[in-house]
Amino acid sequence: MREKDSVSIYFVQLIVHALRDQPLRLQSVLQAAEIDMALLDDPTARVSASAFAALWLIQIKELGDEFFGLDSHGMPLGSFALICRGLIQEPNLEKALRQCLSNFGLFLRDFRGSLIIRGPRAVLAVDTTTDDPVRQRFGEETFLLLMISLLCWLGGRRISIDRAQFRQRRQRLSDDSLLWGFNLSFGEQRTEIEFSSHCLRLPVVQSLPSLKSFLRTAPQWLVIRYRNQRGLAAQVYQRLRNSHYGHWPTLLEMADELKLSATTFRRRLEREGCAFQGIKDDVRRGIAQQKLRDTELSVVEIASLVGFQEPSAFHRAFKKWTGESPGAYRSRTPSSL
Repeated sequence: MREKDSVSIYFVQLIVHALRDQPLRLQSVLQAAEIDMALLDDPTARVSASAFAALWLIQIKELGDEFFGLDSHGMPLGSFALICRGLIQEPNLEKALRQCLSNFGLFLRDFRGSLIIRGPRAVLAVDTTTDDPVRQRFGEETFLLLMISLLCWLGGRRISIDRAQFRQRRQRLSDDSLLWGFNLSFGEQRTEIEFSSHCLRLPVVQSLPSLKSFLRTAPQWLVIRYRNQRGLAAQVYQRLRNSHYGHWPTLLEMADELKLSATTFRRRLEREGCAFQGIKDDVRRGIAQQKLRDTELSVVEIASLVGFQEPSAFHRAFKKWTGESPGAYRSRTPSSL
């Protein structure tokens, strides 16, 4: 964990929500983590990764609940470690995820996750019975964040989210594209994320020794390592996202921009669970989906925009990415305009 890593104040608000009506207790918890209570009122504020990690551990001990008091039953201390010990025994990520959903269901009463696989696409959804819209928003987001981050750790790589939607509305965060991908919407009928089902065939690469090391800093370490806007992968995402495809650098040019050797650049991306070509494909897919959803550009124009000279090649790539044609995606996806 590097000191320059940081986390949006939104996630601090999520962690301490259970103490919102107990200001003295809330102040004590925040002070123990060296976080200024006044930051809670600034939606643009950020806290250091080390302070966030400390707060996570302090709060679950304060509440005796590893789900931060967002569920009517909650997860007693030690629940997360118990679940993880079972997951490392599974052969692949699909079995591990199904086992994880089942185990979380043994503890939580108000939140239930489900996995649906449709050919090349996997949809991970969460439903809730709580009537409190804030608890619903925080709880559903926490649930999905833990699930996808656990998958990243179990597989030893970053798993890209192609589509994310939430029932409750909230202000957009600078972290969102790294947390939930570029195709994010709020105010939907159901909370769910979609990603490539190919990821579920990946083997579980963690073992008992790596679990012991992981549990000393888990689960907050997951959010910081695999979902941090100041990581190298995030820099590459933003560099590509903010420039036209025709001006994208090659791997060597990108490494040179970052003042790294090509070997170091590749190695550091690998440590974050990424590859340069994979990031390029993720950005191309994200741009294509956003243009199909939110603009009236033709499929041919969008294909050219993301670097395909032949529309037929774009159709094949898009179907490989999403499991459906560009036209089918556009017809079933409501515009956010």
